[in-house]
Amino acid sequence: MSRLPSRAALLGALLLAGSALAASPRDTLVIQSSSDIPTLDPGGTYDTASGAIVENLYETLLAYRGNSLTRLEPLLATKWTVSNSGKTYTFDLRSGVKFHSGAAMTCADAEYTFRRNVLTNNSSNGNWFMAESLLGTQSNAYEDKSITWARVAAAVKCNGAGQLVFTLPKVDPAFLAKLASAGQSVIERAYSARLGEWSGTEADWKTWVGKDLSETRLSRAPNGTGAYRFVRQDANTFVAQAFDGYWGKRPALRNVVQQKVAELATRQQAFLRGDADLIDGGGRAADETQLRGRAGVAWLDNLPNVTAGAVVMNQAIKASSLLGSGKLDGKGIPRDFFKDEDVRRAFAYSFNYAQYISDVLRGKGTQRTMLLPDVFPGYDASGRTYRFDPAQARSAFQRAWGGQVWKQGFVLTANYRAGNVTAQTAMEILKKNVEALNPRFKVNIQPKQWSDMLDASSRGEEAMIILNWAPDYADPDNFMYTYYASDGYYAPRSNYRDERADSWLRTARQTVSLSERTRLYARVAARVHDLAPYINLPAAVNYIFYRSNLGGISAETYNPMMSFMTGTNWKDLRKN
Repeated sequence: MSRLPSRAALLGALLLAGSALAASPRDTLVIQSSSDIPTLDPGGTYDTASGAIVENLYETLLAYRGNSLTRLEPLLATKWTVSNSGKTYTFDLRSGVKFHSGAAMTCADAEYTFRRNVLTNNSSNGNWFMAESLLGTQSNAYEDKSITWARVAAAVKCNGAGQLVFTLPKVDPAFLAKLASAGQSVIERAYSARLGEWSGTEADWKTWVGKDLSETRLSRAPNGTGAYRFVRQDANTFVAQAFDGYWGKRPALRNVVQQKVAELATRQQAFLRGDADLIDGGGRAADETQLRGRAGVAWLDNLPNVTAGAVVMNQAIKASSLLGSGKLDGKGIPRDFFKDEDVRRAFAYSFNYAQYISDVLRGKGTQRTMLLPDVFPGYDASGRTYRFDPAQARSAFQRAWGGQVWKQGFVLTANYRAGNVTAQTAMEILKKNVEALNPRFKVNIQPKQWSDMLDASSRGEEAMIILNWAPDYADPDNFMYTYYASDGYYAPRSNYRDERADSWLRTARQTVSLSERTRLYARVAARVHDLAPYINLPAAVNYIFYRSNLGGISAETYNPMMSFMTGTNWKDLRKN
């Protein structure tokens, strides 16, 4: 009988072998993900894959308390005051906090962080909502020439007492919640400047306006104040280790290893063997069938879902490679194929919502009336929804483009997130039902790396893409404006425009009364149902599964505002 390898040897295999697998040591959290990590720069973080890492390497001024969606508590801040009729926020910062570089965190670092985020605001990151709070606009200084260095410097600065002071142009009741977003984590000024990032001064501020932060030098060499520090990363493996200089409680788990494993079956096998503690699943159907009730597997169900997902139909497709002939001749589609309302309605009637709930969500899901979580204020439960109706779909296709769609047919190419079984299944359902209506209809679906899809969709290049929105902060505006406003975050992906909805959404932003905001959002939902810019995907009832020896996971600790799959930080987990 051969001798079992030591724990050190097993950890060495995990750290050095890339995608090779070995049994998970007791002091190591092993995660297997289906996707890559787009960025490790907080300022560029605007997806859950990046956020799940960044929120553990870095820290924000404020954090959500326990499992609450709205209650906040200090993290890098210790307290704050509000003055100037609700437009000035003054923060005391925690002392004794060190960056992973060993440097002490100061107010100058926090000041640098928020100025950098406002400067680099662009369509691929979440800094638009901070710019909106601090400068009164979602635009950056290239897009809005009224933004000057003086405005940026005045919006966030340190006072003589070493306090961080934010001065807003107008009241923003969601401002504190925005500060809890992982993308607003504090970074070190001197360290970043040494890497070649922005100096933090007026001298080079214009060169950083709108800059892409997804592949910065800071992304390749992260340096936060979090409980874990970056060790290394390659194409398949990310490694972090507990930071000995952390100001807070010492983590129980010394190491964290995340491996990219594209194949679901491979992830499942590793999980069942105990080689991985947590994995990306394949959706409820696959996970319940393959994993629930198996030895060593713990299952936590009926958790809140605060995301909203949709099939986005781009009304101005900018990628010629997805258009075929580029015409309505049966060999492709024109760039504005989805500009026709009847085309969009036809696709909405072609999706089998009940099948999706049954097959993908195993009956644990609900069809929402709008792209807003039903646990959020402002949700209209009485609104209308689409249903799978081939007759209605056929009729709409026959009207579309003056009858040319039905007569000529089309070839549509749509991408889905590689390794994501749920997205693939949704596209397969849509493909099957659309093609069944007319032999001239062809929907080609193909996998694509998530980071590439995010970049392409931000440029308006994806013809049809499944996107989910997880809240940056717990306010209905974060969903309603994101999806439905002509200058919302998803506008470049959908190119949807409607003046009436825009007017209602702008009014809601200036309205304090929740009942009045709810009334306005209901009007938006009714209007959107008629125009069908998206196919609203049924919302799942959330669940998580994990190796049963992994502690620190419960309904009481699960916070859906966290990006990491357990709804906690790594530092809160342990192995029994």
